[in-house]
Amino acid sequence: MQPSNMAYDRAITVFSPDGRLFQVEYAREAVKRGTTTVGLKYRDGVVLIVDKRITSRLIEPQSIEKMFQIDDHIGCATSGLVADARVLVDRARVDAQINEITFNRKIEIKTLVKRICDFKQTYTQYGGVRPFGTALLIAGVDDSGPRLFSTDPSGAMIEYKATSEGAGRDGVIAYFEKHYKEDIDKDEAIILGLKALSKGVEGKINPDAIEIGIVDSSRKFRKLSPEETKEYIKKALGGV
Repeated sequence: MQPSNMAYDRAITVFSPDGRLFQVEYAREAVKRGTTTVGLKYRDGVVLIVDKRITSRLIEPQSIEKMFQIDDHIGCATSGLVADARVLVDRARVDAQINEITFNRKIEIKTLVKRICDFKQTYTQYGGVRPFGTALLIAGVDDSGPRLFSTDPSGAMIEYKATSEGAGRDGVIAYFEKHYKEDIDKDEAIILGLKALSKGVEGKINPDAIEIGIVDSSRKFRKLSPEETKEYIKKALGGV
């Protein structure tokens, strides 16, 4: 950081002369240092895969939360600061329940993502706060079909067919650009996602650290059991 930029570096509400908010960019760096998450749509639903990055054999793998259920038909995976993600997930759950109580119907995926992003954006606009240092991949199925969104610390949102966040994003995206096809089934999607993840983490996959979530045409989000996950890893990578 150049000395002339230091004044803009210290305040979230001050733009630099070239139109940058440095604190937002630093929040994006927190995401880039986070664990690799993968999301991709298939014919009837969406798959989320996350590498929980277990750093010690003393850690209980199930105690690390990187994937959350927001509503019956919506799940998300996080990369970056998990504590920040929990705050956003809790708020999203409340928004989903308020919508159901008010309108007697499940919230649409895009509506929920917009509300999360609006909330994230307010933390880039006022003094005394900092941006959320997390990116969420939000997956679900509603009347419009399978949906997959990525949210940014700035409050931006983009819908994808397949994407990734975290440290291995570039490798995963490069693999998807070459191999992703829209009309695949659930098993093909999970295997493709695991192969892409292995590119993102340079082949260093620990089966105990991988978590897979799916939401399909039944509109029920669920996490696969460790046994199911290891079976898919074996199919995709031939055992690790």
